[in-house]
Parts: sequence; C-alpha cells; structure tokens
Amino acid sequence: MRVDPGNVLPPPDGRRWLACVDAPLDPQVATEWVIQPSCGAVVTFCGTARDHADGRTGVHLLEYEAYEEQVLPALERVAVATAERHPEVGRIALWHRIGALAVTDVAVVVAVSTPHRDAAFDAARWAIDELKATAPIWKREHHDGGVDWGRCDHRSDHGAAVAS
Repeated sequence: MRVDPGNVLPPPDGRRWLACVDAPLDPQVATEWVIQPSCGAVVTFCGTARDHADGRTGVHLLEYEAYEEQVLPALERVAVATAERHPEVGRIALWHRIGALAVTDVAVVVAVSTPHRDAAFDAARWAIDELKATAPIWKREHHDGGVDWGRCDHRSDHGAAVAS
C-alpha cells in the first residue's frame, strides 16, 4: 500500500519528505521520490516489525505511539544534520509509522539519493541511526510473555559532533 498523500506531502523545497503517519508505508514510493538526474545512487532502508526483541519471543504485534508535533521537528533535525554531514545528498525521505503493526509490516523508511554509492550508504546509515537515537517514538510489544512498553531509541550517543 502507498502512504496516504493527503497526510504526507513533500515540503516546498522538494529535498526532504518527512512523515509520521498511522498508515502503511510503501518503501518504493520513497525510493522513486528520491531519484534525481544528478544522483546516480539511491539507498533505501526499511525497518520491519519482527517476531522477537530483547530476549522476548513470540512478538505478534507492535503498537507505535508518538506526538506528530514532536516527531516531525525531530525528523527535520535528522534531515538537516544528514545534509550537513553529507552535503552531496540530493533528497532524503524519513518516514515512521505509528499505530498497530503486525510482524513484517514496515515501521520506518529512510531513502537517500547522492551522486555516488558510498555517500548514499553512509548518509542512509547515519540518518537511520540518528532517527532511532533521537525521535520521540514509543512502542508497545505484545509477546508470548505479556506486553511491554519502550522508547524506540537505540544509540543515545549517536549524534556526537563531527570532528573538524
């Protein structure tokens, strides 16, 4: 399924597409959007809901919660910081889903275009790590042993300053 275009529109400058939506995410839409004539490389990362987490087995449902008014500025900061660290980025899409997700549903999409592949891989990797470290998104995991809440951050030290 495609992201609902009524909820997720590219910004006026056309270089960043940010979304936090309660709708299925289609990574192909992000991939196609970041393609530009000046960029020969596109890297798309998709994070999907898996059936285990942190020693918990039998995960069968994830529920993501966030306040859009807090998440979108966090995604904007990630997009701006990615462009500062990787000035060759042509376009970047940062999408996160909220709501209930079954195992294998797409939870997050990062798509980046650059002129060359090394930069695209580096920028996409940095962007997903920074998104996971800074976006205020919570998830509730339903698993064999019960239900647990947690914040979706994984690397709180990720955004360290770039060495000059």
